[in-house]
Amino acid sequence: MNITRENLSDLELRIKVDIEEKDYMEEVNKQLKDYQKKATVPGFRKGMAPMGLIQRMYKAAIVGDAVQNELNSSLFKYIDDEKLHILGMPMSDDEKTGEVDFGKQSDFTFYFNVAIAPEFDIDWSKIDVVYNQIKVTAKEVENEISSVSNRYGKFETPETVGKGDIVYGKLVELDKKGAVKEGGVDTFVSLNLLNLKDEEMLPLFEGKKAEDKIVFNMAKAFAASEIEHALRVDNATAKKFKSDVELTLSGISRIIPHEVNEELFKKVFPDQNIKDADAFTKAMKKEFEKQNAQQSDYLYVNQVRKALVDQFSAPLPEDFLKRWFASRGDKDLTPESIEADWNEKFVPSLKWELIESKLEAIQPVEPTSNQIVDYIKDILRQGDRPSDGETKEQIEQRLEQAARSIAADRKNIQQVVDRLYADNLAKIFKAQLKPTIEKVSAKEFAERANA
Repeated sequence: MNITRENLSDLELRIKVDIEEKDYMEEVNKQLKDYQKKATVPGFRKGMAPMGLIQRMYKAAIVGDAVQNELNSSLFKYIDDEKLHILGMPMSDDEKTGEVDFGKQSDFTFYFNVAIAPEFDIDWSKIDVVYNQIKVTAKEVENEISSVSNRYGKFETPETVGKGDIVYGKLVELDKKGAVKEGGVDTFVSLNLLNLKDEEMLPLFEGKKAEDKIVFNMAKAFAASEIEHALRVDNATAKKFKSDVELTLSGISRIIPHEVNEELFKKVFPDQNIKDADAFTKAMKKEFEKQNAQQSDYLYVNQVRKALVDQFSAPLPEDFLKRWFASRGDKDLTPESIEADWNEKFVPSLKWELIESKLEAIQPVEPTSNQIVDYIKDILRQGDRPSDGETKEQIEQRLEQAARSIAADRKNIQQVVDRLYADNLAKIFKAQLKPTIEKVSAKEFAERANA
C-alpha cells in the first residue's frame, strides 16, 4: 500500500492510492474458503467443489469488495493522519484512474480529487452586535400572575353568561337578510369572551342562558386567529369571514381564579419557599425575564452568525464543490440549479460550516446527549404532578427514564436540539464579544427581529 498526493491548486489535491495484491489477498483467501464450504455447485456435494472452480466463479467479485474496503479505510485514515481538513468528500478521478478489471489485475492504482478548507481566523474585534434585552413591565407581570391564577383555578358552570366566561353552542352563518345562509358555516363552537376585541359587544352575551340565541358579527367580535380556531378554518378564510352569525347557547364555563396565596406559590414554584405576594411577584418577573432571554439569545445568535458569515473572505474551491454537489445523486441538485443558488444558499452554508469548525475549537457547539436529556427533564418537571408519597429520588428516576425515552427518537426532539444548539452558540458569542446590553420594549424588539 502506498499513498501520495500532489497539489493541483492551493485548495485542491489529487491523492494517489496504490494497492498491491498482498494488501488484500489474506481477506480474499479467507472469503474464498468460506464460499467453498457453503457453495452448492451442480455435480459436487455441498462444500466439496474444487477451489479452482470457486475462484473462477467468485474471485473477481470478492477481490472487488476487498480492494474497495481497503481503499476506503486507507484513504480516510490517510486524510485523518495527515490532518487534512477537507470540504465535501473525496471524488474519484475516473479519467485518471482508468478502467479497472478485478478479474485480471492484481495491483491497482486509484486517483481522488480532494478539496481543502482554506485557512482563516475569526476577527472578533470586527463583530459589533448589541444584545437586545426585552424590558419586563409591571403590567406584563401582573397579567402573567392573573393568567397563572386562572390556570390553577377551578371551573364552574353558571346559569347565565358573565364577563370572561367561555360559551359553547351551535353557530350558524346568516345571510344579509338575517336568515340562515344556505351552505354557510354550521358548526359547534367554544368562544372565550376574554378574547372579545370589542368590549361594546359584551352586553350581547351577558345574562344569556342555555337555549338563548345570540346574533353578532364574528369579525367585529373576535380577531382572525380566534375565528380560525373556533370555525376550524385556515387563516386566509378566517380573515375573509365577515358574516353575522347566530349562536345557540348550550353551555357556559367560568374560571374562578386561584387565590394568590401560599398554596398557589407552591404549585407554581414547588422548589422555592415563597411566603408572600411580593416574593411571588419577583419570582414571576424572573421567570418572565428567563423566557425573554431565550428570545434575546436567539436574535443575538442570528445577528452574530450573519456578521461572521459576512466577514468571511477566504477563497473557496468553488469548481470542485459544484462538481461534488452535482455528484451526490440528488435529483434536485443539477449543475444548473446549483449555479443558480450558489451565492444565495450554498456559499453562506459552506462559510458557516467552516466558521462552526473554528467555534468547536473553543467549546462544543452540537448539544450532547446529556444536555438533551436534562433539557427534556426540565420541561417534564414543569408539568409533573408527583404521586402521594413519591420521594425526590423516585421522581428524578422517573423523569430521567421518561426523558431518555423521548430523546431516543431524534425526530421528535429536533426543536430541543435546535434550542440547545442556539444556547451553545450564545454562550460562545457572549464570552468572545462581551456585548453591550441594550434594553428595549417588546415592540422595539419585534421590529429589530423582523428587520
